[in-house]
Amino acid sequence: MALLEIRNLTVEFETVTGLFRAVDGVDIAVDRGEVLAIVGESGSGKSVGMLAVMGILPRTARVSADLMQFDGRDLRTLGRRERRTIVGRDMSMIFQEPGSSLNPCFTVGTQITEVLKVHTDLSARQRRDRAVELLEAVGIRDAAERLGSYPHQMSGGQAQRVMIAMAIACNPKLLIADEPTTALDVTIQKQILDLLMGLQAQHGMGLIMITHDMGVVAETADRVVVQYKGRKMEEADVLTLFENPSSPYTRALLSALPENATGDRLPTVADFMAGEGRA
Repeated sequence: MALLEIRNLTVEFETVTGLFRAVDGVDIAVDRGEVLAIVGESGSGKSVGMLAVMGILPRTARVSADLMQFDGRDLRTLGRRERRTIVGRDMSMIFQEPGSSLNPCFTVGTQITEVLKVHTDLSARQRRDRAVELLEAVGIRDAAERLGSYPHQMSGGQAQRVMIAMAIACNPKLLIADEPTTALDVTIQKQILDLLMGLQAQHGMGLIMITHDMGVVAETADRVVVQYKGRKMEEADVLTLFENPSSPYTRALLSALPENATGDRLPTVADFMAGEGRA
C-alpha cells in the first residue's frame, strides 16, 4: 500500500465568472522512503493539488477525488479535528515563501515549540530542548541563541531552514516541499537540497518535491509527475523521463533548458508544441 494515494483529484475555485478548474483529474502515489517530484510551469496546479491533500485551501475551493488516502486513512472523510492530528505531525509541508509563511510577530523558537505543543506531550523545557536540536539539525549555528530571533532577523536561507525544522519536528511520514529553493542564491539552494535529501534518507520519509526546476528533479527524484494546465501529462522514473520522455509537453520542457539550446534563441514550450502539431 502506498503511503499517499490519490485518484482523480479535481480542485475548482469559485470566481465571479464561474468555476475555475486548477487541478483536473490527477492521480498521484508516493511510497515510504520515495522521492516524488511534481514538475511543471507556474499555474500547472502543482501546489494547489498538495494544498488540497493538506486540507488548507480556502473555502472557495471545491475538492473532489475518487480516492485520497494517507497511511491507510481516507482523507476525504476526516473531520477537522481528526485532520489536525495528522497534518503537521505525520504529514508536513514546507511552503514556498518562508518570509511570508513565518509569523513576523513571534520568535522562531515560539513557532517551532508551538508545533511540538500541539502534536506532542513534551514539557515546556523538553520542547525548548527539541527546538534547539531541530535548529542544529538543519544547520543553524548558535541554535539556542537563535530561538529568540524574529523572522526578519534571519536571512532567506536561514528562514527556509527554520521552516524545514518546523516541518520535521514530529518526524513526519510524508514531507511535501513546495519550491523549497525559490528566491535563494545558487549556493544556498544546493545546501537546502542536500539538507532535505539527507533528512529524507535519515528518517525514511516519503518526500514530494514540487518544482519547476528540472535540475532539482534530476538531482533528487526517484519518480516524476509532469503537470500542465492542471492535468498530469506524464509519469516516469527520473532516468526514463530525461532519456525518453513520452509526452510532447515534457519534451518541450526539456528542450527549453539552456543546456539543450542549439540556436541563438531559447525555444519556448509554445514553439515546441506547435512543432509537434499541437496547439
